[in-house]
Amino acid sequence: MILAMLREENDSLVKRQAEMFALDLPLAERWNLACDYLDDDLDSGYVRVLQEMMAAGWSSVEVRDAVDDVLAAWSRVLTEVVEQGRVAGANFRSFEAADIVALVMSAFLGAESLILLGLDRDQLPIRGALRRVGGALAALESRR
Repeated sequence: MILAMLREENDSLVKRQAEMFALDLPLAERWNLACDYLDDDLDSGYVRVLQEMMAAGWSSVEVRDAVDDVLAAWSRVLTEVVEQGRVAGANFRSFEAADIVALVMSAFLGAESLILLGLDRDQLPIRGALRRVGGALAALESRR
């Protein structure tokens, strides 16, 4: 039942994310919206359920496969964003789309774990660090 609930909520959030990334906004602004969504998803309880299912997936193939499906949906959305950036002229140098997606997903999933542990304020200001990536993206976009 929990996995079904996770899938249903995930479908809704992935749709929201895809619609946001489809907006005609600079990537930096869309990144900052993604950071806003992280806060919303933490408040809703979605992130806690996802993280708990990820942990449960370490010892259950069924749960791991369900989590893999959930994360694959996010990966598809992010891959599309990276490819759109490449078409728009972004130079990712030696980074393949899969590399960028892996790094972005790892950053957000890791951030979620640290935030849930309560380590995001003094020890690891992870939310601020994620927001500063948006600033770096804005600086890069202004150079084009």
